[in-house]
Amino acid sequence: MTDTKAIEQQVSEIRALQAKSWPAGIPREINYRLGKKPLSQYVREEASARPDEAMVHFYGRSLSWGEVDNLSDKFAGLLQSKGVGAGDRVALMMGNCPQFLICFWGIMKLGAVLVPVNPMFKAVELSYQLNDSGAETLVFQDDLAPLVAQVLDKTPVKTLFATGAAEMAGESSPVPRPEGMGAAPQAQGIARLLEAMEQAAPFEGPDCTDLDAVAALNYTGGTTGMPKGCVHTHGDMLFTVAAYCGPAMPDAGAEDVVVNFFPMFWIAGEDLGILAPVYTGAAVCILHRWDAVGWMAAVSHYRASIVTLLVDNAVEVMRHKDAGQYDLGSLGTTSVCSFVKKLNPAFRDEWRALTGSTMVEAAYGMTETNTCDTFTVGFQDGDYDLSQQPVFVGLPVAETDIIIRDFETGALKPIGDNGEICVRSPSVLKSYWNKPEETAHAIRDGWLHTGDIGMLNEKGCVHYLGRRKEMLKVSGMPVFPAELEMLLGRHPAVLGSGVIGRKDDKKGEVPVAFIHLDPAQAQDLDADTLQAWCREQMATFKVPEVRLVDGLPMTATGKVKKEELAALL
Repeated sequence: MTDTKAIEQQVSEIRALQAKSWPAGIPREINYRLGKKPLSQYVREEASARPDEAMVHFYGRSLSWGEVDNLSDKFAGLLQSKGVGAGDRVALMMGNCPQFLICFWGIMKLGAVLVPVNPMFKAVELSYQLNDSGAETLVFQDDLAPLVAQVLDKTPVKTLFATGAAEMAGESSPVPRPEGMGAAPQAQGIARLLEAMEQAAPFEGPDCTDLDAVAALNYTGGTTGMPKGCVHTHGDMLFTVAAYCGPAMPDAGAEDVVVNFFPMFWIAGEDLGILAPVYTGAAVCILHRWDAVGWMAAVSHYRASIVTLLVDNAVEVMRHKDAGQYDLGSLGTTSVCSFVKKLNPAFRDEWRALTGSTMVEAAYGMTETNTCDTFTVGFQDGDYDLSQQPVFVGLPVAETDIIIRDFETGALKPIGDNGEICVRSPSVLKSYWNKPEETAHAIRDGWLHTGDIGMLNEKGCVHYLGRRKEMLKVSGMPVFPAELEMLLGRHPAVLGSGVIGRKDDKKGEVPVAFIHLDPAQAQDLDADTLQAWCREQMATFKVPEVRLVDGLPMTATGKVKKEELAALL
């Protein structure tokens, strides 16, 4: 193993390279706009300074900073009346809407712990996350009521609140609503969130002001089983947006508007749609989900300047028949994420022609680091960033170090060599929730071993080359084979399975499950029937193609030889 002295020597050398390469005009140090305090205190200060200015836009309704501050106090007071206190977990299971943001800030003020839950989950996934987190309070979207009823008695949840995504929308909207938003009937027998908040006494404090207090359990999948809760603090949240916004959006402020459709239950949506607007003081236009026309209308109507897209989304906008009808000239730099489609010079040129804005790769990051560990702004001259080995993800943000090590030995890799990306940052997760062994494996001597393949170039810039662990990206969504294999194992006829990825032009990757069935229980069970079962057990994007096999190729230690499965494709 490499000793600490050698590591720190290389870190010093890398920092020197990066200092020489730092783009002109990009701040080198973090300037905490309103000081080092939880971001809920930023909400309070903005509400005090400009209570009537718009903070949130949502399909024809605008909420001011003062309204969001007051409503989040109401939610914190409601939780307090139900016995929820500091450290207690509160689960939110809904799509993008103001209620999510209001509940978020109420949880932060109270010092409780946010547990964001993917509303696309099925029963097994929901039950697992509620039990693993120990959440006793759940706020959910009306259309999820049947699912919640299905798992409730198998979880620790005691308190439920329901809401509809459209309950805080306006009667008319300059941004078209997505089809089906708020169409579900109200959940029966469940307290209505907004009514309960109206009747609750406002939270009177004391506010959580401890940056080291746990703020959220952001769940991520893994290669060793079901998802793990990443323990993140208030300090992690503050550092992430302060370190990233400095170089990526240095001039952002109260005059700016963010348009966000990234799901706020994801760490990226949390950062871009909740934390960054509050940190910068910008307003945010929330879209319930991606819709090209809705996005263009929002940018045009609100004169939005800050957006983040998948490259796929940008291409859809550029090729849309109505693109020329919307004025997108307010956009500043356009941040994009390369998942299925990758950023290239042709896309950049086409986007500039349409909007006048330059597309740049957003960042490298992961749930374990609260994301946004690098920035690429300032490397676009002559398309330098795009001329590099993909995916070029730029320099680490301030106070963040990235080194490349050998996966097996831990030895440091020289500049230009591939290996494991290891990150040291104030926002690295403090632990995996209730998983000390996995925590110890991932965080060693202060470094997070990501399992991702990367390299550093001659400027000290980071290149992300792929995932050594088996994670797949299906339409940009993370899918972990071990989790699917564990879920498949719940079927009584499944003796074993091996899941790998197949390349797909539309989705990037598609999971393929090779399944060995028990002949005694497999009568009348074919691939189509088993896939239908998967659709009942898994979020839609996780459902694999099913291929039945007479047996699985195994190693002497009982592991599936996935390289042999790949040959079967």
